[in-house]
Amino acid sequence: MNYNNGNSVPKADKKVQTLTLCGLFTALVAIGAFIQITIPVQPLPMHFTLQFYFALLAGFILGGKHGSLSVGIYLLIGLCGVPIFASGGGPSYLLRPTFGFLLGFLFTAAVVGWLTEIFHPRHILSYLAISMAGFVVMYLSGNLYYYFVSNYILSTPVPWSVVIFNCFILTASGDFLLCVLASLTARRLSPVIHKILS
Repeated sequence: MNYNNGNSVPKADKKVQTLTLCGLFTALVAIGAFIQITIPVQPLPMHFTLQFYFALLAGFILGGKHGSLSVGIYLLIGLCGVPIFASGGGPSYLLRPTFGFLLGFLFTAAVVGWLTEIFHPRHILSYLAISMAGFVVMYLSGNLYYYFVSNYILSTPVPWSVVIFNCFILTASGDFLLCVLASLTARRLSPVIHKILS
């Protein structure tokens, strides 16, 4: 096994470390589903969880490719029937209007990772700006999916006013705080992780 210099990590070891981190974030997103606050609204209760926080961190630390891979593996495991979503699991979850938020976590990790790779944030405001891009992507996915599935798949008429109230107004402030927390965490953690992998 060849080393580039005395301090570098072999490519094989770096790949193992990266895949290990992917597995770690898959587990963290799953754990985040069970740290939840249920909001009892109609027609479906909403769950405020820590999954968005871990999806943001996955993007910041792993980049777009591996960050989205870690969240994608989580989604595949849940859709295969393992009850790791906020309300269970299985392929029928695709028909739940709130599944769009789970897809949103995938998009969040991809967009945050991609922007991080392009802009290489250093200051907290740059981290927060990238977090807010993930915030927008996640809520667009969640709201559009909720409206489309409710009205056109389940034939349960839900007006946009209800969608926006249930799927944005009730949880947006909490998720903004998660953006701030993820930005602070990533600013401290990213240099350490990148040093380990370099």
